[in-house]
Amino acid sequence: MRAASRSTPARRGPSAVPVAILTLTALTGLSGCAGPHYVLSRPLDLANLTAPAASVTRNVVLVSIDGLRPDAIDRFAAPTLQRLMREGSYSLSARTIVPSKTLPSHTSMLSGEPPDQHGVLWNNVTSARADVVEFSTVFSVARARGYRTAAFFSKAKFFPLQRPGTLDYSQAPGGWFGRWSSERTVHDVRAYLRTERPNVLFVHLSDPDRAGHSSGWMSDAYGRAVQAADAALGQLLAAADEAYGAGYYSVLVTADHGGHGYDHGTSDARDVTIPWIAWGRGVNAGILKNVSIDTIDTAPTVLWLLGVEEPEGWDGVPVVEAFHPLTPTAAD
Repeated sequence: MRAASRSTPARRGPSAVPVAILTLTALTGLSGCAGPHYVLSRPLDLANLTAPAASVTRNVVLVSIDGLRPDAIDRFAAPTLQRLMREGSYSLSARTIVPSKTLPSHTSMLSGEPPDQHGVLWNNVTSARADVVEFSTVFSVARARGYRTAAFFSKAKFFPLQRPGTLDYSQAPGGWFGRWSSERTVHDVRAYLRTERPNVLFVHLSDPDRAGHSSGWMSDAYGRAVQAADAALGQLLAAADEAYGAGYYSVLVTADHGGHGYDHGTSDARDVTIPWIAWGRGVNAGILKNVSIDTIDTAPTVLWLLGVEEPEGWDGVPVVEAFHPLTPTAAD
């Protein structure tokens, strides 16, 4: 395991209890088929679960902006991201994994483990080595403690992370290399939030990565894609205000990787340096100075915010410096 680079908070509450989960799965579009992938899980029997007694919040929105370089936020004047940085806590020198590719990086982001532990080194549907991942993710751990979970993926390659029983709802485009715009993805999230209140909501926005590959990172087209993702993020936060109530949820915004030229995947600083922003309930305002943040710290931070103990085998540690000292909170 990676040695913690900062003091890890004392663990609270009982370990996550094993839960037998019955699932109803609708997976159309696996492999080369054209239809989107949808996963629905039957509601948990909350009578047999004990919610954590202490948490910073009961609702966390985790947003990954695919291919977002930290220096692009100010270069292209992304107003929503700039607002979150002004009002929240942030680092522009967080690090992702190597290989700095989309699926391996997101798997580390959502599992708290580096690639040599989770083993997801492939990056597209054609080379996938598993239909679903079998190890714990932030979704499976949170749901085992009675929290509702939802994920909106905008690339087909994410279907291994749509593990039945770990997500109350998830969706991803189909086909070999299916992709949805940030606008399309957030449109679906807004529709979902009109009736549902997931405690863990993951949203993936893909526009900057696509523009980087087609026109080059930091090009004018890439800048427009950053602004499109930023606008979608603003719409997402407005929908979250309506769904949860302003001030009743916490937000983490990060990226899976950066990029240079027309690609990414190397250990080059432009590929592996990512933004990491915390905003909303319980957050301290200001830049996170002298705090080393890795992408594997993101999932443990989500669980810590919810008052849930992370699995023993995870290498990531919560970024507690971004938040006020933990105090018990009533269910939101």
